[in-house]
Amino acid sequence: MRRADRLFDIIQALRGRKQPTTAAFLAQRLEVTTRTIYRDIATLQARRIPIEGEPGLGYFLRKGFDLPPLMFTIEEVEAITVGANLVQRIRDPKLQEAAQSVLNKLQHTVPSELRSYLASPRFYVSEGDTVRPDGIALVDVRNAIRGCRKISITYVDEQQRQSCRTIWPIATVYYVDVTLIAAWCELRQDYRHFRVDRIIQSELLSEQFSGDSSRMMTEWMAMRSAPS
Repeated sequence: MRRADRLFDIIQALRGRKQPTTAAFLAQRLEVTTRTIYRDIATLQARRIPIEGEPGLGYFLRKGFDLPPLMFTIEEVEAITVGANLVQRIRDPKLQEAAQSVLNKLQHTVPSELRSYLASPRFYVSEGDTVRPDGIALVDVRNAIRGCRKISITYVDEQQRQSCRTIWPIATVYYVDVTLIAAWCELRQDYRHFRVDRIIQSELLSEQFSGDSSRMMTEWMAMRSAPS
């Protein structure tokens, strides 16, 4: 998480709470150390955010403080809301949680006349047909992509043949009914797509792959756009 996002989340966590919130609670919620929270609180106070309290007792946001409203058109608010609801279809718990967090933040920061569009949107997004994967956590896939880390998988293809692969993930591909991992496959020595619902077991490895991820992404995109 970027520090700017974390500072915003601390303000959101303190907003409207009647009792002081401890640094330990914030640290657990934001998955950082208590010392990091103390530094972030000090930074916010230095920026004249009216946070009061002290270590050990907890912190609270002085009444009357509010973030300046974000300037969005109705179409922009609806686009964000549709996008956040579409995320619910990909069966990724962490992204689903993040999407709901986006909507909660917007509810507090957009002008009051737009909040009704968030509270009661005028559209419906179906749940979709994507199967929730059991053999791999999509958060591990995203972490592997960001950290250029290899993943070991046990994969079953459409002919029910099982194989063990070590892959270098470079992208996650979301379709309405299926989620794919685009990766370099050490076994095939080529780019391959792996359906996450066909992965029956996986392990995020500490070993990093040596390829240039930007170059690999370019090669994969060229492969996808090449005529068959």
